[in-house]
Amino acid sequence: MTKKKSVAKKRAQVVKGRGNVFADLALLDADEALTKAELARQIVEIIEAKALTQARAAAALGIDQPKVSALVRGRLEGFSTERLVRFLNVLGRDVDIVVRRARGDAGAVGAKVGRTRVLAR
Repeated sequence: MTKKKSVAKKRAQVVKGRGNVFADLALLDADEALTKAELARQIVEIIEAKALTQARAAAALGIDQPKVSALVRGRLEGFSTERLVRFLNVLGRDVDIVVRRARGDAGAVGAKVGRTRVLAR
């Protein structure tokens, strides 16, 4: 077998994602999982930018250090979206929630299902 053929056989198939890795993996509540992941990412960035230790971050957020560790590691099962938003507020961030009609939705019953996104500035 030539080198070209053996390299071609080893290549993995690449599939373009839809913008939500959780939906791509067919997980339940994919929008919520992505929302929580993005909120957590923002929290971790703030903690790092402020050079807070996990202990100091825990004290500021009113949780214990192992929970901060879980947050930093992306283990978000014990955190609601509401709680993550509160953490961002405590860390000095405003969180705006905007509700609008889904793209392509004419507003009828049974209309297109909307999505949830986190946009950071």
